[in-house]
Amino acid sequence: MFTGIVEEIGNVKNIARGSRSIRLSVNCEKILDDIKTGDSISVNGTCLTVTNYGMGWFNADVMPETMRRTNLGQLNISDKVNLERALKLSDRLGGHILNGHIDSTGIVAGKREEDNAVWLTIEAHDKILKYIIIKGSVALDGASLTVAHVDESCFKVSLIPFTAGATILGSKKIGDTVNIECDIIGKYVEKLMGCKASGEDGRKDLTMGFLEENGFI
Repeated sequence: MFTGIVEEIGNVKNIARGSRSIRLSVNCEKILDDIKTGDSISVNGTCLTVTNYGMGWFNADVMPETMRRTNLGQLNISDKVNLERALKLSDRLGGHILNGHIDSTGIVAGKREEDNAVWLTIEAHDKILKYIIIKGSVALDGASLTVAHVDESCFKVSLIPFTAGATILGSKKIGDTVNIECDIIGKYVEKLMGCKASGEDGRKDLTMGFLEENGFI
């Protein structure tokens, strides 16, 4: 579990490519402080397992399913990546709860400056946009952000100077691909709202009408 507060920008040291998978080697410093084999590291928002490590680097395997759902397959040697260690129970939850399980990718369709802020417009599939709400949370390449605009084809976020400089988002260009993880709470609510009652107790489907009828809303 992660918070979307990027700890460090790493650099891709090496990529060993299989037919549908890769092994990443990433140069970094800060996140190696207490690292061990088997730890989870968020790389561009994707939860990967440390397979081995050394002075200033770690390795992680990327399986075919992860390749299909993320932008990790587009990485090249020397590319920069956002890095975050898994959350400790004693840490402050500065961003929002993330699993490191990418829902889909989006495309940077627009980028503009407004005083000290940088606006990014992200085009995404409607299966993703249904989870995006104004002032809600979304993670782009593992960075926790607040949604400032959403419509039927895209959503927008605004980066403060710190976020633009402390993550790879500030260097994104129009046409670049970003990993998107939607707020998990919305996905659970959708699942519960559509679930069917089971057993012989005569319970109704969990719907907005049912919740209102029983005083929950």
